[in-house]
This record gives sequence, structure tokens and C-alpha cells, in this order.
Amino acid sequence: MPERRIRVLIAKPGLDGHDRGAKVIARALRDAGMEVIYTGLRQTSEMIVNAAVQEDVDAVGLSVLSGAHMHYFREVVDGLREQGAQDVLVFGGGIVPDQDLVELRDMGVGRIFTPGTSTAEVVEYVREATAERERVDSSS
Repeated sequence: MPERRIRVLIAKPGLDGHDRGAKVIARALRDAGMEVIYTGLRQTSEMIVNAAVQEDVDAVGLSVLSGAHMHYFREVVDGLREQGAQDVLVFGGGIVPDQDLVELRDMGVGRIFTPGTSTAEVVEYVREATAERERVDSSS
């Protein structure tokens, strides 16, 4: 039986117009064999949640450089829970101060990748984290 492809939504919430990092990650995940949906710039949290549910993704990656990371991650995590999609992995990248990482993890964000992270590290994390979530789901 062929291995199921991991589906990942990459999104840029808010008014931040710098999407080079998001596109680099999207391409790295695609080149690693994952199915990637990139929403484009200036998405609202509601648009991201709706796209994630509609596309039945395994993971949502948010790119936030604007400093509004706490706001957008909370809205997306809460929105996924409200839609019954709490099993979707949420991860992200951008300019995020170290002191915010614990709070983000506590709200349900899997991991935040900051500048200098290799694309291989992101790919490995998404593979392992989505596989772990499938193991947990199948055992419960």
C-alpha cells in the first residue's frame, strides 16, 4: 500500500507582505514529497482555518514576521479547535522572541522555526510530528 502524502497548508496571516520564507518552506516540503497548499499573502485567521478544514490538511504552517504572532497563532489554533480540527498540527516560523515560545507551545503550537533554521529540519519535524499524531489517533 503506497504511503499517504502529508498535506500541509502554508499561510501568511495579516498585512505582512514578506513571503520569501513561506515560499522557501513550501517548496522544501513539496520537494520532500508532501502536498503543499500555499494560501498567499494577507490571509485572515478565519480564511486560514477554513482552507485547512476544506483541504483536510495534516498541518498548518504560519509565517509571521509582523510581531503579531501571538494573535494569529491563537486565532488559528482556536479556530481549528472550533471546527473540530484539533488534530491538525500547527507550526510556524518568523521573527518570534524566545520568551514567547513557551506560551505558543502551551496554546497548542507544535514548533516555531526562527531565522537560520534549515529547511531539512522543518521537513523532518513535519514528517515526525504528523506521524506521531497519526499513531496517537489510531491508538485511541
